Amino acid sequence: MIFRRKAKNEDLENEQALADEEAGTPEPRAEGPFDSTEVDADVLEAEDRINLGALVITGQPGMELRLQVDEQSGQVQAILLVLEDSALELRAFAAPKKTGIWSEVRREIAAEASRMGGTATETEGPFGTELVLVVPVEDPDGQIFSQTSRVIGVDGPRWLLRATVLGRAAVEPDAAPPMEETLRNTIVVRGTEPMAVRESLPLQLPPGAQPAAEAEA
Repeated sequence: MIFRRKAKNEDLENEQALADEEAGTPEPRAEGPFDSTEVDADVLEAEDRINLGALVITGQPGMELRLQVDEQSGQVQAILLVLEDSALELRAFAAPKKTGIWSEVRREIAAEASRMGGTATETEGPFGTELVLVVPVEDPDGQIFSQTSRVIGVDGPRWLLRATVLGRAAVEPDAAPPMEETLRNTIVVRGTEPMAVRESLPLQLPPGAQPAAEAEA
């Protein structure tokens, strides 16, 4: 199947955890993406799944996996899943134990889009409240055009999974299901180590892959 981390700050997480004690636990999800503690080991280790450290994914037929790797550190920064003229970018971050941070992050993303001269519109999607961004982008020839994307956030136990839908799937509903299904099948492996809120969960190359690896199902 195909398809930065900051310094640890235990004090920051401990302080946030104390503040969260009086907050309610988020409602359990009826469907994925799931935390690794919510699935059986045989599901997590199934042959059709790709283990990328903090994220375990299952691609769709014909989907290509691209890993955005920092050239200096060699660390995987994000996962990009490409199918025809659509793509899904996945990133995972540490979050407080009992409260989600997507609503806060969503406001920051909207503010950044506005700063760039674009727009951000909240809408309700299959994973809850998401953003539709329309921002100006410059192509290699210097031409400016508007790029539309969907930014989806899923709050989990001590993590936030941020998914960005790009290309045709961001603007045409009939192209979106493969991207949404891939997101639903994603499993987040948060681990037990203390991490600062918003610190990127560590991603890694799949076993046997090279840094520039791209594969097709």
